Amino acid sequence: MTHLEIEAFFEIIKAGSISSAAQNLYVTQPALSRRIKTLENELGYPLFSRKKGQRNIELTTKGEAFISIAQKWLNIWQEAQELNSPDHSNMLNIASVGSVSSYILPHVFEKISKIAGNTIRICFHNYHSFESYQYVANGLIDIALISDDIYYKGVETIPAFQERMVLISNNKKYPKTVHPKDLDPHEEIRLPWNPEYDVWHDFWFKPTPEYRVSLDQMNLLEHVLSWDNTWAIVPLSVAYKLATLKYVSIYQLASPPPDRIIYYLKSGNRKTELISHFLTTLNHELKTIPGITSYLEKANHTTTT
Repeated sequence: MTHLEIEAFFEIIKAGSISSAAQNLYVTQPALSRRIKTLENELGYPLFSRKKGQRNIELTTKGEAFISIAQKWLNIWQEAQELNSPDHSNMLNIASVGSVSSYILPHVFEKISKIAGNTIRICFHNYHSFESYQYVANGLIDIALISDDIYYKGVETIPAFQERMVLISNNKKYPKTVHPKDLDPHEEIRLPWNPEYDVWHDFWFKPTPEYRVSLDQMNLLEHVLSWDNTWAIVPLSVAYKLATLKYVSIYQLASPPPDRIIYYLKSGNRKTELISHFLTTLNHELKTIPGITSYLEKANHTTTT
C-alpha cells in the first residue's frame, strides 16, 4: 500500500470516474487503473464496481468501509513525513474519545496555545478507546484519553478524572431527581458511554432498541436535544456545557449508572515534558467544571519524576 495508491483511491471517489481522476492527477488512465488494481490485489477485495458501458464508477460495500481506513493511513503518512521537520520534538500527538474532545479539550487546546505559543504544536485525532491503545502502543500517539480501559502490553492506563452520570432534557416536567423507570425510552437519545453504562442501561431499559435516536457522534447531540421531549443520560462534563443552551436542563438520577472514569494512555518516557504540560492544563480546565474529581495532580507528579 503506497501513498500514490491511496491518493488514487480518494481522487476517483472525488471525480466520480477513473478518466476524470487521471486528468486531475496528470497521469494516464491505464496508469491510474494499475494503481487501483495493485491496491485491490494487496487488500484481497475490490474497492470499485466496474460495469461495461458505465462511465461513472461506484464503490463496493468494502470500498465504502475502506474510506475511513484509508483516511487514517493518510494521517499516519503525513505524521511520518513530519519527522523531517526540525521542530518535530515539540509536536504532541493527542487522541481522545468524542465526548472529551467536544466538551473539554477545546478550552485546553486554547489555553495551551495562549500560554505556550508556538513552543507546542498539537496534532489531534478522534479515536475510539481500542484504536487509541493500538496507536499509543505503536508510538503514533503520545497520549490518549479513553473511556474503556483494557490491558494492552506496553501501554499504561492511568485514571484522569471521574464524574457522575446525569439526565439532560428539554422537557421541563421532570422533578429535580428522576428515577429511570419514569423515563420513556421512546424519547431517548442513546449514547454508548462505556461497558458499565451499557449494563446499567440494559437493566432499566432492556437490550432491545426502543430509543428515538442513537448517536455515535457528539456533534449531533445539541441538535437532537432541541426536539420536543427528548432526553439523554450523559457525563457531568457534557451536561455542564450543554446546560448553557436555553432548552436544556440537568436532573439528578435515582439509582444512577456508575460514575464514568476517563483514563489517559501513554507508553514509555516519550515527550514527558509536553505530556506534563498537557495534563496540567487539562487539570486546570477540569477544576472549572463543578462535580468532577480530577486525579491529574498526583498522576502528573508521577509523570514528571
